[in-house]
Amino acid sequence: QWGPSAGGSGREPSAAPARPAPAPSLPLRGMLWVWGEEGDFSFPGCVWMEDEEKPWRSRTRRGCKPSPGSCGEEGAPLSQEGGRRSIQISELPYECGECGKRFSWSSSLRRHQRIHTGEKPFECGECGKSFRHRGQLKQHQMIHTGNRPYECGECGMSFNQKGHLLQHQRIHTGGKPYECGECGKSFSQSSGLRKHERIHTGEKPYECGECGKSFSVKCQLTEHQKIHTGEKPYKCGECGRSFRESSALIRHQVIHTGERPYTCLECGKSYGWHSDLRKHQQRVHSGEKPYECSECGKRFHRSSDLLVHERSHTEERPFRCPDCGKGFKQNSKLIIHRRIHTGERPYECPECGMRFSQSSILTKHQRRRH
Repeated sequence: QWGPSAGGSGREPSAAPARPAPAPSLPLRGMLWVWGEEGDFSFPGCVWMEDEEKPWRSRTRRGCKPSPGSCGEEGAPLSQEGGRRSIQISELPYECGECGKRFSWSSSLRRHQRIHTGEKPFECGECGKSFRHRGQLKQHQMIHTGNRPYECGECGMSFNQKGHLLQHQRIHTGGKPYECGECGKSFSQSSGLRKHERIHTGEKPYECGECGKSFSVKCQLTEHQKIHTGEKPYKCGECGRSFRESSALIRHQVIHTGERPYTCLECGKSYGWHSDLRKHQQRVHSGEKPYECSECGKRFHRSSDLLVHERSHTEERPFRCPDCGKGFKQNSKLIIHRRIHTGERPYECPECGMRFSQSSILTKHQRRRH
C-alpha cells in the first residue's frame, strides 16, 4: 500500500508487502467473479461451468489479499481428493421456477426452460420442423444433405449421428449393456430396456383421447387411434383394399401372389402366413391343447376357439346385426348373415359364372353341377 512514513512526511512509497504464497493449483473449471466490498475480487462460491461455456482463468489482483473463506485464500479447506472443492447445490445461482433445478449459467437455465414452455426456436429451412437446441437442428439437417460422417468399420454402413453408429455396432459385437433389474434380460439400447420394464411395472403411459384405453408403447396407440379415425393408409395395389396396419397388407397380398413361404418341417405343407403354420403345427403334430373350458373341461388349441366355445354355456351373442337385430356368437357368422340384407355374393363359380354368398355353397354347387 501507499502511505506516509512514520515521520508523517510524504516520501518514497513503502515497499509492497510480500505477495501471499500462491494457493495450490486447483483444477477448477471456471469461477464466478464477484466484486467485494473492499474493491477486491473475491470468490464466495466456486461453480463448475457447463461443458459448452468458455473457461475462465482464476486470479486475484496483484497486492490484494484474498477474502476470508474465498477460493483464493491460502490454505482454504478443500473437501475433495486432489484439491478439488466440492460443489453445493445452493452455490448454483440460476434456479428454474418450474422444477427447481439449478444452473451455473443463465444461458443454461434459458435452454432448460424450453422443456417447460415447449419453445422450439431453431427451425429447419427445408421442411419447417423445429427444435429446442441448435445441435438437434444440425443433426436433423443431415437428413436433407445426406451427410453421414460416421461409418461402421465392420460393414461400411454410414450414419448421421455418432450415437446411431454406436447402437449399430452392437449388432457386430453382440453388446447388450442395458440389463433389467427384475428378470435380468439385456438390451442393446436403453429405449428397449425402458419399454421392457413396463411389463413389470404395468405402466401404460400412452392413453387414447377418444376411449381412454392405454398402451405401454406409443406405436400401439398410433395404430389403435386409426380405429376411431377410420384411417386405412395401406392400400393393396391389386384389388384396392385398404388396411390400418402395414403387416395386415403384407398378409393380404399373399392372396394375390399365391406365395407360401412357411413350410411345415413335419409334413411339408406350406402356408402363406406364419400364424397359419403355427396353428397347423399345434393342431396336427403336437396335439397340444393348452386352453381348457372351466365349465366342461373340453380343451382347445387356440384361445379364440375356447372363447367361442364358452358362449355355448352362457348363450352370449355379442355380435348383433344392425339391420334386424339378430345376435350371433361369432363375428364370421354375422358377416355371412348380413349378405342377406346387402345382397352381396362374393364367391363366383369359374365354370358357369354363378355367384354365391358363402364359399361352402359354391363348393356344393361345383360338386353337383360340374
